[in-house]
Amino acid sequence: MLRVIDTSVLVDGLFPGGRFDLTRWEDYINAIYPDSAALFREDVDACLAGGAFTFEDNFLPVIQNVYQNPRLDTLRASFSAVTDGLEERIAGQFGQGLDADLTLYLGLCNGAGWVTRLAGRDVVLLGIEKILELNWQGPEAMAGLVYHELGHIYHRRHGALDQGPEEGPEGFIWQLFTEGAAMCFEQDLVGDSRWFHQDSGGWLAWCEAHFPQILADFDRDLSAMTRQNQRYFGDWCRYHGRGDTGYYLGARFVRRLLERFTFQRVIALMPERVYPQYREFVRQCARPWGA
Repeated sequence: MLRVIDTSVLVDGLFPGGRFDLTRWEDYINAIYPDSAALFREDVDACLAGGAFTFEDNFLPVIQNVYQNPRLDTLRASFSAVTDGLEERIAGQFGQGLDADLTLYLGLCNGAGWVTRLAGRDVVLLGIEKILELNWQGPEAMAGLVYHELGHIYHRRHGALDQGPEEGPEGFIWQLFTEGAAMCFEQDLVGDSRWFHQDSGGWLAWCEAHFPQILADFDRDLSAMTRQNQRYFGDWCRYHGRGDTGYYLGARFVRRLLERFTFQRVIALMPERVYPQYREFVRQCARPWGA
């Protein structure tokens, strides 16, 4: 069963006198998922350990921005609209439902979307503070955020998501594949195979015009790619000035697979089957820069 949990009505109580209270927040999050506060605190501590950020300067202002924010009503309405009948739509589109939680909550800047396990369940955590910071409170952005993260959980529950490596060239090929599967899940729920929630300012048109170059460069970068220098996954990374190009590339890869396999068969592919499919994809589609 897909449980939809909206805790946004509790948010104002976390700001006594108009200021964020960490103790009240811990009581709030532990009431949703017992004994879970440490998980969120540890995530923040890991970010602070590098010394480049402080909680007071970099985290607290983002959290404080939630208090009496007029866009919060839009966020609530978008979340309600996107999740209305969602479990039935997923089962109708893909054949199976999901046993997971979709939780709208106020976090500690842990991310707009975070897939984890809490209380023995797969959980998508949607951070109100980060959604507002990124201006993603509208229905289209909310749909992209919710559907994409649920796509990963669907892949985990009904496929082989957790079978791939996390490091090295094969790890990045697996990431390309899994992000592509989540993008296709997202697109199929929307009903448009060319729909990308990242598309603004001509992003999609640019990616389509430069698709062979993106693929050739991704393949060329693989041998030296690390989490620190990769330029394809994440809106903060830049490939020739554009973010998230790996999500576009992954969707193209998985769409190619869907010409021959059902979605269920695609997400069941093990890494040893995905790698030769990727090499064939490169052979058919990539060309050198400037060719």
